[in-house]
Amino acid sequence: MRSMPQATLLVVDDEPANIEALAAVLDPHYELRFAMSGLEALTAMHDGPLPDLVLLDVMLPDIDGFEVCTRIRADARTAGVPVIFITALGQPAQEELGFGVGAVDYIAKPFTAASVRARVRNHLELKRNRELLQRLAITDALTGLANRRHFDEALRLEVQRHRRQGLSLGLALIDIDHFKRYNDHYGHPKGDECLNLVSAALAGSLRRASDLIARVGGEEFAILMPETDLEGALSVAERGRAAVSELAIPHAMSTTQPFITVSIGLHAGIDIDDAQRYRAADQQLYRAKAAGRDQIMWDGKGNAAGGGK
Repeated sequence: MRSMPQATLLVVDDEPANIEALAAVLDPHYELRFAMSGLEALTAMHDGPLPDLVLLDVMLPDIDGFEVCTRIRADARTAGVPVIFITALGQPAQEELGFGVGAVDYIAKPFTAASVRARVRNHLELKRNRELLQRLAITDALTGLANRRHFDEALRLEVQRHRRQGLSLGLALIDIDHFKRYNDHYGHPKGDECLNLVSAALAGSLRRASDLIARVGGEEFAILMPETDLEGALSVAERGRAAVSELAIPHAMSTTQPFITVSIGLHAGIDIDDAQRYRAADQQLYRAKAAGRDQIMWDGKGNAAGGGK
């Protein structure tokens, strides 16, 4: 069984003796990074990979730990990283302030090795469980792609960004041709297998990490293509259409081809909202299916690509 990668901890303390003590407690179990001031800690959070957890002293030579924690929580990129204060300031008011700025725990010095290890382990486990739940909430259970909820939110945000910046956003809606006939003829287990194969082919045809593919319906997928004009969106759509055809999944009940194919509707542009953009692509998908399937349609001229008949 493959072992899980070590969690990374950022230890922030201006006293070398304290750093050495924490390293002795944690070093065999975690990958450790160190900072000796508040500003150095914030730089480490932004310039490198995010740590999984921060162990933070309150008394630092520039800005104090409370301010460091406040800034970590205020930044969307770092807000999910748990912060544990380790400090000699053990008064209740200090603990209350620490929790108030977003810390998940508060360990008073002098600490015991067992206490530090247990609290770090527990908060890392809580973080992993929270991240798992977040992934499940935005992931399609069958295909592992983004789900409709995730796609709708991404579309809304990208439309806002592209309109502000005057950029073209591409959207493709993709439907497996005659999929109900496939399910009825081959059975739902084979239908699920087909969905997984098609989703993998579509995802594998993408060339940019910024492109988002989602399953948005039973046999319907969507690809969101940031900063992409119509020509670029058409290229992405054609690669996806061809990748599915190349699977050559037999479909005896199809009146389009003797194998699984997809129809695709495209929209690319700037000046319409997310709902209008989705409707525009959906209209083109309807045209592609009405024209014979296994092809791509887009706004305007409505030319087709593919092998539909």
